[in-house]
Amino acid sequence: METLSGVTASVIFFGVLALIATERLHLTIAAFLGAMLLIFLHVLTLDQAIHYISRSHATLALFFGVMVMVRAFEPTKIFDYLATQIVVIAKGEGKRLLLGIVAITAPICAVLPNATTVMLLAPLLPAMADEINVNVVPLLILMVFVANSAGLLTLVGDPATFIVGDAINMSFADYLVKLSLGGVIAIGVIVAMLPILFPSIWNKRLDNLSQLPHPVVNHPRMLALGSVIVALVLVMFVIGDRLPVPISPPAIALLGAALCLLLTHHSGIDTVQNILRDIDWSTLIFFMSIFVLIGGLQEAGVISAASGLLGVVIGKNLALGSLVLLFVTGILSSLIPNIPLVVAMVPLLKEYLVNVNLAGPEILATDFAGQVPVEILPLFVAMMFGATLGGNGTLVGASSNIVAAGIAEQHGKAITFHEFLRYGLPVMAAQLVVISLFVILRFL
Repeated sequence: METLSGVTASVIFFGVLALIATERLHLTIAAFLGAMLLIFLHVLTLDQAIHYISRSHATLALFFGVMVMVRAFEPTKIFDYLATQIVVIAKGEGKRLLLGIVAITAPICAVLPNATTVMLLAPLLPAMADEINVNVVPLLILMVFVANSAGLLTLVGDPATFIVGDAINMSFADYLVKLSLGGVIAIGVIVAMLPILFPSIWNKRLDNLSQLPHPVVNHPRMLALGSVIVALVLVMFVIGDRLPVPISPPAIALLGAALCLLLTHHSGIDTVQNILRDIDWSTLIFFMSIFVLIGGLQEAGVISAASGLLGVVIGKNLALGSLVLLFVTGILSSLIPNIPLVVAMVPLLKEYLVNVNLAGPEILATDFAGQVPVEILPLFVAMMFGATLGGNGTLVGASSNIVAAGIAEQHGKAITFHEFLRYGLPVMAAQLVVISLFVILRFL
C-alpha cells in the first residue's frame, strides 16, 4: 500500500461516512465531494475515476432502466390502486400489512437483484402508508431488510452471493440444497422481530375500510401494453443470460425503459422531459461517487492490505475462523458496499488457504473449474452470509438501502442514517448470531 495515498483515501472515505452518519451533509453531496477530493489530491486521475464508474456500468444501467419504467406508469395511478387493494386484503390490520410486505418481497428477490425489487415494489408503500395513517419510512426499511436477506435464498439473489459462489464453482442447485435454508432463517428472524421493531404499525387497525380512497386506474390501454412490456422484462431478467445469445439484465432494463418511453410519448399521457426530470438522479450520482471512493481505496491498496489480515482473522482453527469471518465481513459490509468487498476478499482468502496447505494452488487459477475441499467450504459460506446480511446494518450498507432512501425523499420523507441504524443494528446483530448457529450446525 502506498502510504500517503492509502492514508488520504482512507481519511476521505471514512470522512464521507462520518458526514453521512452525523447528517452534516446530504449523502449525495458528501460522496460527490469525497470523490472530487480524491481526484484533486491525485489519489486518482479523472480517467481512473471514470474507469471505476464504468466498471460498474451494469449497476447504473439497471437502476436507470427500472427507474424510467416505474416513472412511466405513474400517470395510470396503478400504484395507488394496488396499494388500496393490498390494504383491503390485509383487512386494514398493520400486522397483516407487514407480513404481506415480507411475503411479496421475498420470493421476487430470490430471482431478481434486491435493489431492482425495491425499485419495482417501493412505489406501492407511500399510498399504503397514507391509507392506514402511518409513516412510510419504517415500511421502506422493512422492505430493504427483506430484500437484502432474501438475496440468500438463491445463488443469483444477491451479487455478493453470486461472486463468492461463482469463485468456488457452486451450482444453482447445490446452493439450493446446501445454503437456501440460511436465507429462509434470515427472513424468519425479521418476521420474529416485527412486533418489536414496528409495534405501532403491528397494532394498527382500520375499523372502517369503507373510508379508504377508491383510486381509479387511468389510461387502461396504455397500462395493458405497459404490463406486457414489464412482464417480458421480468421474464428476460430470469432467462436472458441462458439464451443462445445472452442478454444481460442491464440491457434488458434499458430496452424496457426505451419501450416505456415510446409508449408513454406515443399515447400522449406524459412527456419524455417530465419522466427524465423525475428520475432519482441523486441516487445515481451517489452510486457513481461511491464507486470512485471505493476505487480510491483499491488503487491505493487499502482494501488489499485490509483483506491481507485474513490470515490473522481466520487463524488455524477453521471452525472459529469461519465464525470470526462471518462477523468481521458483516461489520465491514455495513460500512463498505459488499460487491467490492467480496471481490477483494475472495482471491485473498484463496491465497491464504493455499499458503497454509488447506487447498491446492489450482484454486488460484482464473479458469478454476473444480470443487473446493469440503472442510474449507464454511469459510466461503461465512463470507457470503456476512457480506449480504451486513448490508442491513447501516444506510450505506447495501444498494437497496440507498434506493429506498431516494424513493422516500421523492415523497417528502427522509430515511436518516440514525433512524436506519436504530432498526438496522439489532436486525443485523440478530441475523448474524442466528446464522452463525446455522453455520455451526450445518457445516462445522
